[in-house]
Amino acid sequence: MVRILRGLAHKYFSDEEAVILFLLLVAGTVFIIWFGAMLAPAIASLIIAFILQGLVAKLNRLGIPELLAIIGVFVVFLGGLIGFLFGLLPLIWTQVSNLAAEAPRIIGELQTYLELLPQRYPQLVSVEAVNSVYQEISTEAGRLTQWLVSFSLSSIPDVVALLIYIVLVPILVFFFLKDRRVLVNSIARLLPPQRPMMVRIWHEVNLQCANYVRGKALEIVIVGGVTYLAFKVLGMPYAALLSLLVGLSVVIPYIGAAVVTIPVAMIGLFAFGWGSQFIWVMVAYGVIQALDGNVLVPILFSEVNNLHPVAIIVAVLFFGGIWGLWGVFFAIPLATMLKAVFAAWPVKETVPPPTIEE
Repeated sequence: MVRILRGLAHKYFSDEEAVILFLLLVAGTVFIIWFGAMLAPAIASLIIAFILQGLVAKLNRLGIPELLAIIGVFVVFLGGLIGFLFGLLPLIWTQVSNLAAEAPRIIGELQTYLELLPQRYPQLVSVEAVNSVYQEISTEAGRLTQWLVSFSLSSIPDVVALLIYIVLVPILVFFFLKDRRVLVNSIARLLPPQRPMMVRIWHEVNLQCANYVRGKALEIVIVGGVTYLAFKVLGMPYAALLSLLVGLSVVIPYIGAAVVTIPVAMIGLFAFGWGSQFIWVMVAYGVIQALDGNVLVPILFSEVNNLHPVAIIVAVLFFGGIWGLWGVFFAIPLATMLKAVFAAWPVKETVPPPTIEE
């Protein structure tokens, strides 16, 4: 055992920089686990600024001064935030409320469909199983309706906290963009003066994560926007709510698309029944998913090292278990960052000389 541990230490931690970087990664992970909820606005602002920095860099390459590029990008971000808060968010909330109000009718139609299953497939589906599924669905729908009704004066503290975040996040994003070099240099002064390995890993992580995060943000907007237009043209109810879910589903490859297909199919079925309109909705949804996976993703992520599907599922399970919903949301960027770190990590292949005891 001692020989194995000594071999691993010699192979992966023979470089002093590697030891320092490992300690920094461990300390950073512990810090985020303990103080992540407290510093959520700062972390969210840092991620948003990281995404917007790519657009600032492109404007700089076109000859636009950096400060003017930062102001222009920040104004676009602020306009998008205002449009989301006062345009898209009220529409989504209205559709969620309408969906909750129609829950009894949907549950009634679902019961009708479920009651037919034991008659058509008596060997596969029993009446007891149908009653159990129906009871679970009714309970969950009742909880959702009760939560929507109870969203009143008792939620004022959460609304106030949300308003504080809405004010803090844009301010932090602006200063992260404006003083990016100052902040990076302040952190760099705490590191060893000679750090070629850290610089190489930083460039690799920055390239992979920047391409992935910015590409994902653009993919969410494109997929969500195209889905909204398609559903509106086809007369699909709750188009804004469903398009938001479809757009966010691309954050988790494979799993997200499979999960979001269920509410899309259910709402389409309850709205149109087993008819041609329902078939057209599902065909349009399938075409969007196919174009996203086979055309849009290769274009947006041509420079990103693809993760194996098993690695994606493990990352979602692991980070989701640690940080809940936020862990699921950022599982793939974190896995991409870890893969970039491992790819650039210095590895010494030579075997260490035996000790005297050996």
